[in-house]
Amino acid sequence: MDKQTTLAFVLIGIVLVAWLYLTAPDPTDVKPKQTDSTTVVIIDTVKLSEPVIPLTEEIKTKDVILPGGKYFSAGDEIEEITTIENDVFIIEFSNKGGNIHKVFLKKYKNWYSSNDNGDDDLYKTRVQLINYSRGNTYDLSFVSTDGKAINTADFFFESDLSAGKHTITNGDSLTIKFHLIIEDGKEIVKTYTLRGSNYEIETDIELVGMNDIISNNEYDLVWNNGLRFVEKNTFDEAIYSNSSVYYGDEQVIIDAPSDNNETIREDFNGRVDWIAARNKYFAAIIIPKEPSSVNGAYLEGYSEARPNQGVAEFYNIRLSLPFKNTDYEKQSFKLYIGPVDYNTLKELGNNLEALVDFGGFFGLKFIVRPIAEYVLLPLFNFLHLFIPNYGFVIVVFSIIIKIVVYPLTKKSYQSMKKMSLLQPKIAEIKEKHKDDQQKISKETMKLYQTYGINPAGGCLPMLLQMPIFVALWGMFQTALELRQQPFIWWIKDLSQPDIIYDLGFKLPMVGIQEISGLAILMGVTTFIQQKMTMKDPKQQALVYIMPVFLTILFMTFPSGLNLYYFLFNLLSIAQQQYINHQHSGMELVPVKNPKKKQGFMSKLMDAAEQQKKAQAKRKR
Repeated sequence: MDKQTTLAFVLIGIVLVAWLYLTAPDPTDVKPKQTDSTTVVIIDTVKLSEPVIPLTEEIKTKDVILPGGKYFSAGDEIEEITTIENDVFIIEFSNKGGNIHKVFLKKYKNWYSSNDNGDDDLYKTRVQLINYSRGNTYDLSFVSTDGKAINTADFFFESDLSAGKHTITNGDSLTIKFHLIIEDGKEIVKTYTLRGSNYEIETDIELVGMNDIISNNEYDLVWNNGLRFVEKNTFDEAIYSNSSVYYGDEQVIIDAPSDNNETIREDFNGRVDWIAARNKYFAAIIIPKEPSSVNGAYLEGYSEARPNQGVAEFYNIRLSLPFKNTDYEKQSFKLYIGPVDYNTLKELGNNLEALVDFGGFFGLKFIVRPIAEYVLLPLFNFLHLFIPNYGFVIVVFSIIIKIVVYPLTKKSYQSMKKMSLLQPKIAEIKEKHKDDQQKISKETMKLYQTYGINPAGGCLPMLLQMPIFVALWGMFQTALELRQQPFIWWIKDLSQPDIIYDLGFKLPMVGIQEISGLAILMGVTTFIQQKMTMKDPKQQALVYIMPVFLTILFMTFPSGLNLYYFLFNLLSIAQQQYINHQHSGMELVPVKNPKKKQGFMSKLMDAAEQQKKAQAKRKR
């Protein structure tokens, strides 16, 4: 391979590493309590010793006064939990705040119970998304006419549905109403309607007789503390956790700083289609029924350190709603609490599929996303219709992608083969004009023209494949379909690294403790590829450096991603061997009319030579 092609590969690697560096949280910014293990603790895990459905809990409150002279109880108050179950989740509502206490997703297990021994207790094994230890969520906030900051989370509502558990069958629906009675004729009503088989909740906010209580002609609908982190590796989960707003026909993302001493805040004024808070695989989305009636949105994010070098991110999001100062006002919303699944979100409309992150960097998102969204993901899901094991889906998927990019790869290999045949002639030019670098460059370009070789012909086909590779990278990093899906042998979860050995300590400088089997296989196949490609003795260092570097880099990546790149390397080796054998007798043949079309580099060289002659003439 010539220097230009080698440089292209190095630049591609630099771009990839820079992207990883920019998007990964900096572990030095987080102050861990321990450094002897990479195991990440569970945040707010449901304790197995707790009752399955706590119906009551003693809550100590202090005197609270709302405008209108109504005193709320200054003694002990009872928090009552009403549980509603449908086909996809179990949701607990609290009368304290008339809001959401917990949400269990029935189809998704916790990482620590993905291989449980037959225990199917949903409250112990399923993902629970609400940061209830920090308080319930989905509240109203406003400033009263006498200057008090009011949040409905502080007050107890009356429910029209009895505490305990209620079940919705498919095709049915259930409505629960919470009333915050301030005094006769003055109340706040929160209504939730759930159906039997989806993650959507229809909600209404009614303000009755509040025209002399709410000031500033505005109030906020608030979702605090984002979603719980529910994966083993919180660093990885933090990379893909954020809050966002669909504003001005595009999604604007607010990501918490990695420094746990900083908070990012952003205001948005005007029409808002939806706001969302998400972790890696799940999201809570608030969707106004009439986006044009919304005043704007506010998003806030911050991170906190966790033991064993863990990290958690928290997001507060709110919609600003107009208050027209009338006796009765009502706003309606849809609330989605569920998986970040492309097909599910696409069916709901409102451009919610924008939440699915397909990757992209340095402005390439507009190219990468359509490839992933309309080609790769549909193909991946189509294969799964016939192949139940996602690992074998990746195997077949890798073969198909390799066939698709074969013409580009073949062109690249052929160009590199021609360049290798041209190397002796280039060496002669360098020896003949070793004291004149400009002359060497010009003669080399003439040589390229004589034999019709494009010096960039080896790397350009590779660059054309980059959007596909980046799209695959993003898709496999965040694909919900791979979560807790096993393959074969030691590969138990395609969304997590496939650990074959724990060193018990971290390697200096690289910080690696757990060894991935697929990362090693990927590194070995990369080495074989490099050995087959690089023939120049001056480039032999890259044969050893790049595979080691990539192996270390891929140690913490999901096994599904590593499986794909290992298979892709394996297929590339076979393909390269076939092409090299097919063109083993290739000879350089001069082309007709080599100067018919002068390339850009030739023109540049000619201009430089003319400038050099002009300077030499002036010196005389």
